[in-house]
Amino acid sequence: MKTLRKYSGIDTLPSGTASDQITEGCLVLEGGAFRGVYTNGVLDALMEHDLNFRTTIGVSAGSLTAINYLSGQIGRSARMNLRYRHDSRYVGAKAIRNNQGLIGFDFLFGRLPFIPRMDWKRFRNPERQLYAVVTNLLTGRPEYLEKSIGEDFLKAVCASSSMPYISMPVMLGDTPYLDGGCSCKVPYEWALEQDFEKIIVIRTRPRNYRKKIHPERKIRMPELIYRNYPNFAASLLASNTNYNTQCDTLEQLEQQGRIFVIAPSQEVTVSRLEKDMEKLGDLYYLGYRDANAQIENLRAYLDL
Repeated sequence: MKTLRKYSGIDTLPSGTASDQITEGCLVLEGGAFRGVYTNGVLDALMEHDLNFRTTIGVSAGSLTAINYLSGQIGRSARMNLRYRHDSRYVGAKAIRNNQGLIGFDFLFGRLPFIPRMDWKRFRNPERQLYAVVTNLLTGRPEYLEKSIGEDFLKAVCASSSMPYISMPVMLGDTPYLDGGCSCKVPYEWALEQDFEKIIVIRTRPRNYRKKIHPERKIRMPELIYRNYPNFAASLLASNTNYNTQCDTLEQLEQQGRIFVIAPSQEVTVSRLEKDMEKLGDLYYLGYRDANAQIENLRAYLDL
């Protein structure tokens, strides 16, 4: 049997169960596929410090990570990513065959060898809210679906994490959806609109990172691939520009003390579909260290 590559420090990752203490505020989780391993590290540190926020909103990989945050299982997300990245049931041919997309959600939501069973009872605690950001292909707009919708919520998480071009749309009712990051890459604006007093944003890119804006082309990929969904194609074309605007505004809000941000303290060279397990492990511990370094400042922001 083929031995899968895994992170060399997999057996020494933090573990345990978060306390039942709930912290008021809204936690906002950026996506970024396997750059979300940074978020794994941040959330494990938060749980170790009894910072279990009442409301969490995640986009793309952020919504997947958030599931284990609400279940209070320290280290579970990291163990999934750092052990099974090279299992084709998770990422690869078997995932594509079974899920019509690159990520094997059926595998992730099933029983995994070497991984603690998911605590669904704790996850469903009605005192804590979780929203997954999805993009409606018909309107091209983001929608924010909450776990109280029941069984369809896991489908919403699948939609939120289904990358365009390489994934088939996920149907919720009669409506097709894809990656929430296509229309909203960092959903802090939703938290502001909901009048949250305390908003904590976890980035997967350094504060100074901005996306490149590609020049106009005669035929553009989104318009070609998604010609039957013109609103969605328009959102894809505008996504990098909108992201850069979000980053600029977020930087201003952080400087004003309105929002608290935890972001990578050094350049992130991990790609969306990174295969180097040691780089992924290093990114996890970067998130873990960055969060621990900010705990006292975060407590001051939260008035704890």
